[in-house]
Amino acid sequence: MEGNKRKKAKKKEEKLTHSSKKRNIKDIEAGKKLNCCAITLTVISIIAAAIAYHVYTAVFHTPELPAVDLDVWWGPNHTKHSRDTSIRPFRIVFSDAMQEQLVRKFDHHRRLEQQKSFNDTAWTYGVHSSAQEQIFSFWQYKYKPKERERFFNKFDHFKTNVQGLDLHFMRVRPETENIKVLPIMLLHGWPSSFREFYEVAPLLTTQRPGYDFVFEVIVPSLPGFGFSQGAVRPGLGPFQMAIVMRNLMNRLGFTKYYIHGGDFGHVIGSIMATLFPNEVLGFHSSMPMTLSKPAELGRLLGAIWPTFVDAEHWQKMYPLKEKLEFLIEETGYSHLQATKPDTIGIALNESPLGLATYILDKIMIYTDPENKFLKDGGLSKYYNGSMIDLIDNVMVYWVSESITTSMRIYKELSRVELTLEQIPTSVPTWFLCLKNEMFYNPEFLLRWKYPNLIGTTTHNFGGHFAALEKPQELADDIFLAVKIFKKIKFEM
Repeated sequence: MEGNKRKKAKKKEEKLTHSSKKRNIKDIEAGKKLNCCAITLTVISIIAAAIAYHVYTAVFHTPELPAVDLDVWWGPNHTKHSRDTSIRPFRIVFSDAMQEQLVRKFDHHRRLEQQKSFNDTAWTYGVHSSAQEQIFSFWQYKYKPKERERFFNKFDHFKTNVQGLDLHFMRVRPETENIKVLPIMLLHGWPSSFREFYEVAPLLTTQRPGYDFVFEVIVPSLPGFGFSQGAVRPGLGPFQMAIVMRNLMNRLGFTKYYIHGGDFGHVIGSIMATLFPNEVLGFHSSMPMTLSKPAELGRLLGAIWPTFVDAEHWQKMYPLKEKLEFLIEETGYSHLQATKPDTIGIALNESPLGLATYILDKIMIYTDPENKFLKDGGLSKYYNGSMIDLIDNVMVYWVSESITTSMRIYKELSRVELTLEQIPTSVPTWFLCLKNEMFYNPEFLLRWKYPNLIGTTTHNFGGHFAALEKPQELADDIFLAVKIFKKIKFEM
């Protein structure tokens, strides 16, 4: 009996021991699993933190300013040692030879059988043939070159050599005395020219009630545009043009000045304000855009919740798909000019009407995207229903034969311009936001690039070429912006 009891007790003890061992093994295995999970979670956390840090630094990191060489030579090398710093009067001339050439080309065009556009496509395939005939007829029969030559020369024009380039600029001084005169540089883009500012300049130089200042207006032709010489070697993009424009202002004796820009004029003016904040007193733009990475991220998030980004004007940015489709459809020219500007330049320099339709297609669509659904492209609806201002602008390119060198600005865009977009601009800034401007950003996104954004003015009209289409409204806004710039500076 005793033996059986001992055997049973021993077996029970062995069973308990075995069970205990199994529990210990399970506990060990569970511990290992917990440790493994902990390690995995730790690794995942580290990776996630690293990714988050990388994304944060990639989006919010402010790069260093690029090196600035104020004396890069863009002209022929043999002119570098005989620098001419004089400021020379310049006169715009529509020569008899040029006019005879136009007549011959127009006569040749008239004798050709023209390809007709589809009846119901308006400008969705490009400039409609009926609009082309309208442009041709106006230019041939109603445009008076000698009268327009006198119009162009109603303001003073000059040339001076900066960094090897003969630069053309227009200078409009106020006639008013005993009032403070502030210098302002007006910068055009493509395919506009200095002609864009002919209606704005006298408005800015005329004294108005409520303002104790007027402007002295400097309107340059960008290098390679109009009557300004183009570079003889690659590399003259917006970054380098900003340096050239700053040196031009210094040449004229201005070390403190204001800037307004639209299109590429916005890009160049913004770079000037970023590089030379001690010289630029204020920056005004009619193209409210920034390519800063935080703003880009904000625009993407707005595709999910548009009203969060801009409760009032979200339709100007969204639906994102529609806006991107529009840009893809209407910016094909920029890809062509960014890759083969000299090729398309040859074609455009051969045909005045080809040049005109190429330029006017961009101007009319960016004035109002709805123009593409009108048979005449809006030519009778905008610009007072007259093409005289538009043909003036085309004539600048035709007479100067500058279409090729002007288009090279697209080819010369580089990473340095994108880098500068990530660097905050401390200069006081003001934006004019017009209804049909192809780029739009609300104030809080613009502040990533322009932390000293003083304000914006929003209108339910107008398009990309503000100075040409709405000169009065642009002049009013520049006056208002500068008045507030000056007030803030005085209060500080």
